[in-house]
Amino acid sequence: MVENWLSYEQASELLGVSKGKIARLVEDKFLFSVKLDREPMIPAEIIVDGEPLPSIRGTLMVLEDSGFDPNEAAEWMFEHQEELDETPLQSLVRGRKSAVRRLAQALAI
Repeated sequence: MVENWLSYEQASELLGVSKGKIARLVEDKFLFSVKLDREPMIPAEIIVDGEPLPSIRGTLMVLEDSGFDPNEAAEWMFEHQEELDETPLQSLVRGRKSAVRRLAQALAI
């Protein structure tokens, strides 16, 4: 699913901020992380041109409003969606924010 993972330390170096700031960015949904071997890891794909992908936050909020917990939302972002013909994250990187959010809104669980 995810090709490259970043630890909070690696993400902090990449973004030029402290590890504490990375934790706040995750908490505020500007980034997301999943636990791998009990260590929170951030998918490298959500950092584009040295910044968190801007469309991540709103998309995570839509998924939360649709009933997804943070782990389910992270998993959904990397699952191939037939309606998009790619993963939601791939669509977000390509600038297809509206299509991803429409699909996320339709998923209310």
